[in-house]
Amino acid sequence: MAIFCQSPLNLNLNLITSSRKPNPNPSFRLNLSAHSRTLVTEPPPVFTCVKSFAPATVANLGPGFDFLGCAVDGIGDYVTLRVDPDVYPGEVSISDISGAGKKLNKNPLWNCAGIAAISVMKMLNIRSVGLSLSLQKGLPLGSGLGSSAASAAAAAVAVNELFGRPLGASDLVLAGLESESKVSGYHADNVAPAIMGGFVLIRSYDPLELIQLKFPHEKELFFVLVNPEFEAPTKKMREALPQQITMSHHVWNCSQAGALVAAVLQGDLSVLGKALSSDKIVEPRRAPLIPGMEGVKKAAMEAGAFGCTISGAGPTAVAVTDNEEKGREIGQRMVEAFLKEGNLKSSTMVKKLDRVGARLVSSDPR
Repeated sequence: MAIFCQSPLNLNLNLITSSRKPNPNPSFRLNLSAHSRTLVTEPPPVFTCVKSFAPATVANLGPGFDFLGCAVDGIGDYVTLRVDPDVYPGEVSISDISGAGKKLNKNPLWNCAGIAAISVMKMLNIRSVGLSLSLQKGLPLGSGLGSSAASAAAAAVAVNELFGRPLGASDLVLAGLESESKVSGYHADNVAPAIMGGFVLIRSYDPLELIQLKFPHEKELFFVLVNPEFEAPTKKMREALPQQITMSHHVWNCSQAGALVAAVLQGDLSVLGKALSSDKIVEPRRAPLIPGMEGVKKAAMEAGAFGCTISGAGPTAVAVTDNEEKGREIGQRMVEAFLKEGNLKSSTMVKKLDRVGARLVSSDPR
C-alpha cells in the first residue's frame, strides 16, 4: 500500500512507504512476505493498448551507495503493452525488442521488463487476459544509467495503467525490485527514481521506505553524461567493493551523504557537487577499473563542473553544472580525457533532471 506523507519539517520531503498493516479496504489483500498488496477482485483493462516511458537514472550519486539516485530527462526506454487474445490468460509475452536491446532474451522470466510486468500482474491478480509486450531500448546496456531499471519501470507502469492505475508508487518499485534482484542485485537506487522521478532516498528496504527529495523548481541543474566504449558489468563492479571499511571512512561518507541530501533540498549545487565527488568507499575501488576515469574526473572539475563521479556501477561518468552550454564544454573536456588517459572513445550528452518519472505516453481506449 502506498502512503504519502508530507514532512512537517520540510515541504520538499515526501515519504512513500510500503505498509505491513492490514488494509482497511476489503478489496485488497496484503502480501506480508513481499510487503506489497494483491487485489482480490481482478480489475478489467481500461485500455486495449498503452505505451509508457521510463527515464535513465544516476545511482549512488557518490557517497549514496544503494540508497540515493535520481532520474535524468530525455533518455530512457519505452514499453508498448496490449491485451492479446493469442496470449494465455494471466501471462505476458514479449513480442519485440528494438533499439539497444536487440540481443536481450525475449523470455519474460529472464527479461527485466517481463519480470516486472509479471510481478504487477500478480499484484493485480490478472487471470482473464493475456498481454503482449514490446520493448524499445533507448539506453545502452551496462552503461551505468539504469538500463535494466528503465525497462522494469516502464513495464510496471504500463501494466498498472492498462488496468486503471490501482497500484501506488511503492508497489511498482517493489515490482521493479523483483526484476532488479534477478539481473543486478536487490537495490532500488535506479528503479525508484525511474518510477517516481527526481531524487529519491531509500531509507529502508525491509519494509520498503522511500523518501522523495524535491530539487527546487527555480534552480537549474544539468547532468553531463559521458559514456565510454567500455563494458563495466555490474557484477564485476560489485565484486570490487571492500568487505570492510574504517570508522573514519564510514563517518566521512555519512557526512557527505547528509550534505548531499541537504544540498538537493536547498538547490545548492556547490555543496551538491562537493559531496558528489567525495566518496571514499566505493569510487576509489571502481575508478581504477574504468580506464581514464580519474583523469576524466579531474578534467571535469578543471572545466568548471561542481562535481563529478561514476554513474551507478559505471562506466558512464557524470558531472553536474547549472548551465547547459557550460555542460557541453565540460563534456567535451571529459571526452578528450577518456581518449587521452584511457584510450577510450566516448560520447557525451547534457540532460536535465527528470521530475516526473515513468509515465503513460499514449493509450487506446477499449
